[in-house]
Amino acid sequence: MTDIKLKEELALNVDEAEWSWLKPHLDRDALITVSSVLDLAEAGERIAANDSHTVSAWINASRVGKPTDDEITKWNADPQKKFLILIVSPYVLIQEIGTIN
Repeated sequence: MTDIKLKEELALNVDEAEWSWLKPHLDRDALITVSSVLDLAEAGERIAANDSHTVSAWINASRVGKPTDDEITKWNADPQKKFLILIVSPYVLIQEIGTIN
């Protein structure tokens, strides 16, 4: 499958979820945060393609990573907080709705 076709397929699978629905994925260490400056489907495509160069650059720029303790505390205080989500097994990529990074 070409990268463009995979990205298009992943874009069709982007959905919304509340924080309370995502917590079980946090408990199994499967949540990956994606900055709002990135396209969620593109991030998923790069992760699925094992593009370590691009993903490493995003990690170093704090555009992709694990949720921080501060983020988790904030989200726990607002269980209805909405996120865009994309499953790229075994990970669940999340992007806060309504934030600009």
